[in-house]
Amino acid sequence: MILNIVIGLLGLGIVVFFHEAGHLLAAKATGIEVEAFSIGWGRKIFGFTHAGTEYRLSLFPIGGYCKMKGEDSMREAWANKAESFPHDEGSFMSARPWQRIIVLFSGPLVNVLFAIVVFAVVWGIGFSYETFENRIVLVDDYETVLSPLPARDAGLKTGDRIVAIDGEPTPHFRDIQRTIAQSADVRIVLTIERDGSVMDLPVVPTLDRGTGAGQLGIFPWIVPVVAAVRESSAADIAGFQPGDAIIAVDGEPVSHSIEFSAALDEAGQTVAIEVTRNRSPRVLTTVPGTSEDGRTELGVTFETVSVRTPRLGVFSALGRGAAETWETLALITRSIALLFGGVDVTQAVAGPIRITYFIGEVTTQGATQGIGVGITAFFNFLSLISVTLFLMNLLPIPALDGGQIVLSMIEMIKRSPLRPRFVYRYQFVGTMMILFLIVFALFNDVLFLVNR
Repeated sequence: MILNIVIGLLGLGIVVFFHEAGHLLAAKATGIEVEAFSIGWGRKIFGFTHAGTEYRLSLFPIGGYCKMKGEDSMREAWANKAESFPHDEGSFMSARPWQRIIVLFSGPLVNVLFAIVVFAVVWGIGFSYETFENRIVLVDDYETVLSPLPARDAGLKTGDRIVAIDGEPTPHFRDIQRTIAQSADVRIVLTIERDGSVMDLPVVPTLDRGTGAGQLGIFPWIVPVVAAVRESSAADIAGFQPGDAIIAVDGEPVSHSIEFSAALDEAGQTVAIEVTRNRSPRVLTTVPGTSEDGRTELGVTFETVSVRTPRLGVFSALGRGAAETWETLALITRSIALLFGGVDVTQAVAGPIRITYFIGEVTTQGATQGIGVGITAFFNFLSLISVTLFLMNLLPIPALDGGQIVLSMIEMIKRSPLRPRFVYRYQFVGTMMILFLIVFALFNDVLFLVNR
């Protein structure tokens, strides 16, 4: 848990650093003086001054800021009931509107460039991930659902292989998951193999209100071959070993992990599990434990399919990085739109606590498969957060970069400065909106941690 938090804070700090660095570089380039550049908030831990700017590392490492000269002028103008902002040389408000737009847009822009470069580096060096074969199990064959799921309505059956979606090959379950997640309420065509025959089945994945992603109602078909045995678990006590292939529970054959779990749930207190080990059958008797969600569990994990992507050249990697960033932008844009009607916002809106936790969790989980996998997971998640920061900051909400850009554009159209009273009220509304979102997100984060 502590390691997750440390890694998460490091990751969030990296993303914020590049965002604020974008503002810093643009401000310097347009002649706007920067008084302070800080990673983190609160009391200064360490700092130095260079070219008129104080660079700080502050106590609370969540976030950061780039403080430009004249940012306090709005409050001063409001307090003095001034009709215009003071235009001190080198201040943010004395800059021309187009210069302010460049400075405001540069932070989010650097976030996108950061994502492209990180995705490109990951694809350039190649990476490994764990997944499953493209054979499927229908959810409602083993779980009670309130209404038919798209997979069954489309004519899919347990044991089918989804070999392509809209003509694009899907050799592994991860490929299937990714396309379905991006296709909520969108008609797609699945190419499946069944009993030696190939057929096309159209289907429309439904919206998962908890995540905003599309869902079909399928599990991966996982052959129950033991990959690892948890120490002191029921499986460990019974003598299970990695490589054991589970073929029956109390005499009833099982073909995949979902069928195996269902058989365990229905079995008595003592269970006889037949396995093959080194091609020899044997029966292991065990008393399964109970998981936190009340399911019967044995204490084993099953083998996955390990996939290694090929290394790409510089230009191919940059192209793939740009494509990954574009796909991420499209997915997050759709998710943001769904916040205003479609998803359960208590599940979909996360604050800095949960984001920090997820960065660490994804990294440490990946590291269990190897340090390279952990590092790849870390940087992939940073790219996702960076793209999210780009989009969220450009929303036309007062107090965000997007809201400030709107003000500067209005000033360009009017060809005259905006009055402090109007700007103050505009910013006040935005600040209240942001505070509400922060409180709401933190509340969701606390509930998330309590329920972990």
